[in-house]
This record gives sequence, C-alpha cells and structure tokens, in this order.
Amino acid sequence: MRTVNKVILIGNLTRDPELKETQNGQKVVTFGVATNREWTTSTGDKQESAEFTECVAWSKLAEICASLLTKGKLVYVEGYLKTRSWDQPDGTKKHRTEVVVEDMVILEKRQGRAGGEMMNDNDASMMPARDEEMPLDDDLSFEG
Repeated sequence: MRTVNKVILIGNLTRDPELKETQNGQKVVTFGVATNREWTTSTGDKQESAEFTECVAWSKLAEICASLLTKGKLVYVEGYLKTRSWDQPDGTKKHRTEVVVEDMVILEKRQGRAGGEMMNDNDASMMPARDEEMPLDDDLSFEG
C-alpha cells in the first residue's frame, strides 16, 4: 500500500536561520516556522492557536535559506517529516520531528518595492528553491 509523507506550511519565521556545516562539509540550516489556526466553537466563540514547527534544509537550499530568510518573514515551505533521535550525555534518548525542506518560496516583497508590484522570474527570492542534487536518505526499503 502506498503512503504519503508531505508537509506544506505557510507561516512566519520564528528566528533567523542558523547555517552550519557537517563534519563532511555539507551545509545544513535550521529555522522555525509559526503557523496560526483559527476556528469557531459550537458556542460561537472564536479560538486561535499557534503551532511552531522546526525546519531543516540541506546543501544549496540551506545556503539559499540562510541568505534570504530572516525572523518574521512570511514563507512557504514544502517537504516531509523526519524524526531523528540521539543520546544525551546523561544517557536519556531525545527525539525531534522536523520538516525536511525540499521547496521554499518567500511570500513577502523585498524592501523598497512598491506595493502591488509583481516580481519577475529573475527575482531569486520569489523563485522556488529546490535542491535537486540532495538525495533522500530514506531508511525504508520499497521492495515488495
């Protein structure tokens, strides 16, 4: 049976991206995205809640995110969920579920642009940033 692991978020960055390099020289960036959800209860009261999601991007996409994204910026991210785990120095095991970003689009206009002005295809901050070179390191076998 086929399964789906796909995440699409539109929200604001909760902090500036943090770019690092792995021991083998691969670039990786992490950042948080806040999304809001609104609903009306059965009694007519409006409710609101926020979700804070950790995101990670690799390779060239990591560099693009680090150079173009800043805290508060409205962004579209698309990717998949991945949970990683590690052992703490005290022996406890920690887990973190993150969105591994495959596409990113900045949804705000650059500063200095007139309101309502359309961006053209050469505007790198509005073009989807897709990392075609990064292989998925899925641990799952798809053999029947």
